[in-house]
Amino acid sequence: MPAKARYRDFCRTAPDVPVFAQAWYLDACATGGDWDVVLALEADRVVAALPYFYKRKGPFRYATMPPFVKWLGPYALPEFRGVLKKEHGLMEELMKQLPDFAAFKQNFYPTITNWLPFYWQNFRQTTYYTYRLNGLHNLPQVEAGINRNIRRNLQKARQQVRVVHNLGPERFYQLNKMSFDRQGRAMPYSWAQFERHDAALAANGARQFFFAVDAQEQVHSAAYLIWDQQAAYYHLSGDDPALRESGAGILLIWEAIRYASEVLGLACFDFEGSMLPAVERIRVQFGAVQTPYFFVWKYNSRTFELLEKLKP
Repeated sequence: MPAKARYRDFCRTAPDVPVFAQAWYLDACATGGDWDVVLALEADRVVAALPYFYKRKGPFRYATMPPFVKWLGPYALPEFRGVLKKEHGLMEELMKQLPDFAAFKQNFYPTITNWLPFYWQNFRQTTYYTYRLNGLHNLPQVEAGINRNIRRNLQKARQQVRVVHNLGPERFYQLNKMSFDRQGRAMPYSWAQFERHDAALAANGARQFFFAVDAQEQVHSAAYLIWDQQAAYYHLSGDDPALRESGAGILLIWEAIRYASEVLGLACFDFEGSMLPAVERIRVQFGAVQTPYFFVWKYNSRTFELLEKLKP
């Protein structure tokens, strides 16, 4: 059986494959390239996997992160975690099977704390941070940890807007694009890409929209929550630049946290990072804990590395 087909079966039975690594999720996100996977077996049973997304640039084939995928990296079944000798062996087996890429670049899951076998194979690593709220089963305690400034913003927003879920993907995309336009940045994905991404999440019951709407039916802000069995992820958001002063964006974060706790019954809410100072401050003011994750990379082609460095 081809590795991808076997991995699809594995995703259906493995207990905690992150949403970003699910086969159906990668199918929807593999725009501009394709994805594949290498597997580690024990007694003809898949026990570990390393999915990857790859693209081509001229004669070069390289592995990178696809749109909408925050993390990938090696995944092992729970019974194979925590024992370093076993973890090292599985990672070494996965690395041996990787194609001969000009470059390999991945953000590993925050749950991966051991990248040593990759270091031994001359990969390099940079630490980035996401921000996580744990203990959502005790929502009053989470709420008690919110900063005073956030509380003021929540009170202000509640006086101006209500939260609805039913305005749909096109309206969300419009708000999302407004935020990029306001910053003078190009939209990193097309409507067709987002529509495909959203359809896959909807079909698998793994997303919810949040819209902040005022009495005149103006949409101030929008948020997009996705989840798996372990955590909910504050995946995408957007604001109308003319209406940002209402604090609606802050309210939607809190409503997404409440939804993760009260509706989904999850214990963890992940902000999906940010290394930007202004964004980091908001995450911390919600009481989120700084959580490291590894960006792991390796250049196998000196020519490709030089071309990458010459990019504008």
